[in-house]
Amino acid sequence: MAVLKIANVTWHSKLNKTAHHTADYSSTEVILRRGQAFSITLSFQTTVQCGDNFTFIASTGPSPAESLQTKATFNLSEEDASGWSATQEPSEPGCMNITICSPANAVIGRYKLKLQILSGNKVSSTSLGQFVLLFNPWCPNDDVYMANEKERQEYVLNDSGIIFQGLEKHIQEEAWNYGQFEEDILDISLAILDRSLNHYEDPAADVSKRNSPIYVSRVISATVNSNDEKGVVEGKWNGKYSSGTNPLQWSGSVTILQKWYRRRYKPVRYGQCWVFAGVMCTVLRCLGIPTRVITNFNSAHDSNVNLSIDKYIDTSGKTLHLTEDSVWNFHVWNESWFIRRDLGSFYDGWQVLDATPQERSKGIYRCGPASTRAIKEGDVNLDYDSSFVFAAVNADYVTWIHYSNKRKKRIYSDTRKIGKFISTKAVGTNSRVDVTANYKYPEAGSRKERKVYKKALKLLDVRSTGKRTKITRPRRRPSALRRQSARKPSISGKLILDASPVIGQDILLTLALRNLISDFKIIKVKLRASAVFYTRRPKAEILQLSRSIKLGSEEVKEISFKIPYSQYKNSLMDDRKILVTAVCETKQGASLLVEKDIVLQDPFLTIKVLGPAVVHKSVGVEVTFTNPLSEVVTDCVLRAEGSGLLKEQLRIKVARMAPMESSTVQFEIIPYKSGTKQLQVDFVCTHFSDIKGFVMLDVAPSP
Repeated sequence: MAVLKIANVTWHSKLNKTAHHTADYSSTEVILRRGQAFSITLSFQTTVQCGDNFTFIASTGPSPAESLQTKATFNLSEEDASGWSATQEPSEPGCMNITICSPANAVIGRYKLKLQILSGNKVSSTSLGQFVLLFNPWCPNDDVYMANEKERQEYVLNDSGIIFQGLEKHIQEEAWNYGQFEEDILDISLAILDRSLNHYEDPAADVSKRNSPIYVSRVISATVNSNDEKGVVEGKWNGKYSSGTNPLQWSGSVTILQKWYRRRYKPVRYGQCWVFAGVMCTVLRCLGIPTRVITNFNSAHDSNVNLSIDKYIDTSGKTLHLTEDSVWNFHVWNESWFIRRDLGSFYDGWQVLDATPQERSKGIYRCGPASTRAIKEGDVNLDYDSSFVFAAVNADYVTWIHYSNKRKKRIYSDTRKIGKFISTKAVGTNSRVDVTANYKYPEAGSRKERKVYKKALKLLDVRSTGKRTKITRPRRRPSALRRQSARKPSISGKLILDASPVIGQDILLTLALRNLISDFKIIKVKLRASAVFYTRRPKAEILQLSRSIKLGSEEVKEISFKIPYSQYKNSLMDDRKILVTAVCETKQGASLLVEKDIVLQDPFLTIKVLGPAVVHKSVGVEVTFTNPLSEVVTDCVLRAEGSGLLKEQLRIKVARMAPMESSTVQFEIIPYKSGTKQLQVDFVCTHFSDIKGFVMLDVAPSP
């Protein structure tokens, strides 16, 4: 009897990829999702006999083993104990149509599929090819299952988005190109898993755990930053960026990931929180885990985990770094959607992940997954890093004046400053959605929020004498009683911007002071303006003023001052943020700190698409920029990128621009994918690190 031989294997790649929601991947590989059937057709050189037995072997990783769930051996028409199965479907003579199904908890990664045929007493073995298996949010039995189709489209299939930045009172939207389906991104995402410390220590054990989104997401959180291994992005928050790219100049993940991959895993310089979050969102969506980007305004970094952020200033208003604690204007992290088999179903749903290297988690720079339900309920003892995230959104903020004789004076404690306007992009639109209620109970008039806070303090054992600082807090009272018992403040103040601050123009400010009691007062005012990073770390002092103000009974006085462009221009080429502080003290000992965060508005880009956008047809784009400065700007470059629109980032040199001059640049794009696409444009020159804009295009299929 002749040995049965296979002439051809047809993977029905297009059909399978459409059914598995993987048609957008720019890859010729067969890309499938676990827990879902796929079809192959075998064509034979000889006739199949009734007694022929077919055994399939699916394997992944460097040392496949059935005990590790990285190898499955299953016969035709029988479901194996591993959950893999193969079924014969009706077919033409000389062919066999086979439907294969993987279990919903299969290890994700690149698989080899073999077929063993027992024909008579002869066994032949044939390789049928390779496929990539991903998580499956469409499969009800998968841990990452997401029931809502619109949410799956947004959190798995959308290849662009918005990352919110700025200040709590001046929220800005920045476009980001996730590009999870672009060339090589799937290979890169799998390579990131293979670069982890876990994989170096025990490759076989590491691969066997890749069936769990908890495990995979935690590995990605560690490996997107470069602190512990040759991860993707190296962080830098101050100084010069001449040996790399200024973090503000990135517009998407694709260029970063491809650069890391093509340079043999050399970390890409440099990133800050939104870059880490953007890259991690790309990788997790690419692997099939529903993921979104979250921005927390007034985000606390509580280094000693006592749920209190202590800020020290000197008598001139200068911030003193007497503690590792800090409050950033904003901080960006990720949430991924999956169930928590390790914690229980109450904690299923959105899980916080943070790739920005701030603190070690079990010895490695990573954070999460931490259940948002755990954070809201104050369950800070649960895996992973829920105490760190709880502090980021819920720590108390205490301000102290530190005198030259080392005496310190507490000015005020604010229980509501931290964790404001926690934001993410809406499903299906670019509008902002506030998700603060997912993280904490209302802080205004809510006893529940303080009850949760006290629960967290108790779980963290903050009041014990140990590494953590002992803090005492007054009992919370109803607001009316609190007002009666509290010492009445004698002065109040406010910093007011006289006009929206625009880069290139002087900044006009007014300090309004009010005497709240009938006694006459002399108030010493020390005012300071500093250029700061978004982390609120100062980078340059811009202005210092001292004044004495006389205030009669319940009198209000205003002090007007300006910050000239000539004084701030050299300090604000990167982050266009200024922190103004006014320390006001009376001879009677009353103290007041007034602060104002200022973000200078960018000059505007206008982007016009000159015609309909159709797949494989060129369409013109026109970008106009006006120099708002009273000086010439040089070395200007316009950059453009967008998944489905441009295969590589486009760079165009722009001629020098005279003061107040406008410049228009035209270029062409040839869309290669249909649907709603995002085109990002970034203008860089010697005077601006980045001026960004974006436009959404509805790309029609080619006729």
